Amino acid sequence: MKVAVLGAGAFGTVIANMLADNGHDVTVWLKDKAKATLLQSSFENKVYLPGYPLNKALKFTDDITTCCESAAVVFVSVPSKAYRSVLAQLVGSVTAEQIFVSTAKGIEDKTFCRMSEVISEVLKTDQVGVLSGPNLAKEVAQKKLTATVIASAHERIIERVQSLLAQSYFRVYGSQDVYAVELGGTLKNIYGIAAGMACELGMGANTNSMLMTRSLAEMSRFVTHLGGNPATFLGLAGVGDLIVTCSSPLSRNFQLGVEIAKGATLERALETMQQTVEGVNTVKMVKQKADQLDIYMPIVEGLYRILFAGEPIGPIIHQLMVGDQNRDVEYIFQSQD
Repeated sequence: MKVAVLGAGAFGTVIANMLADNGHDVTVWLKDKAKATLLQSSFENKVYLPGYPLNKALKFTDDITTCCESAAVVFVSVPSKAYRSVLAQLVGSVTAEQIFVSTAKGIEDKTFCRMSEVISEVLKTDQVGVLSGPNLAKEVAQKKLTATVIASAHERIIERVQSLLAQSYFRVYGSQDVYAVELGGTLKNIYGIAAGMACELGMGANTNSMLMTRSLAEMSRFVTHLGGNPATFLGLAGVGDLIVTCSSPLSRNFQLGVEIAKGATLERALETMQQTVEGVNTVKMVKQKADQLDIYMPIVEGLYRILFAGEPIGPIIHQLMVGDQNRDVEYIFQSQD
């Protein structure tokens, strides 16, 4: 099957490689012609995944139209801030049968659109899926066991992506809750930053456990106010992704938190990162939405003040610990008879 992957960052690269390993005809698009040529000759992504040889059946191009032409499925793996401009290049060339799968975990600045919404809006299609889960690219490249979720309103899309990506080390589950799956993958980035700060400050396992569970409470509160189902956050795209992002230094958001806790400014910390850190913009966007809807999100509030107002970490941690002590579990799920 012909498949296109837009973007040759770490995750786009591992997705493309898995697809090629499964015998599919895969073309990867990246905007830089010189980088595309280098990848085609070396079959190694020396910037994002050095040391991991790629399948030699992969093709690389800087021509996005050629890349997507006659592709049955297009995986969109560019940073969220680039979605609209990249997809605009495909307007008028998309067929009604083509499937688009978003892998970015971010929210569009100013519009608060999820990436699947951007795809649908720009390309005028409802043939859209979202891939999300505890999927650190380097571990996937190392073929360490993991799983992910493909969410779509269309069962055929779920089944198609499961068939395309299934590997002995990469299990693909399905969901029709696109909203919560996508929002879960986006929101967890916020708390990965907080976990990185806590780690660098020498806080222990108890602290990290408390941080993750209270983060899950905030995520659930937020998605409920926006009309979503918090039960979806109990799966791979919620608590699964949250755990790995709050525990692993391979997470870009976690690593940014470490740098901030060391005393770096946001600007300086971002300069040290080689890839987009989606959590930074997500903190800003979620803070604005929470204020607008009067949603109680103290961790988001505290992170916003640290990242964008330059306030010191210590006093904010103190405020979080001495704030109102509310109920632990806010949502009790009962089975329906």
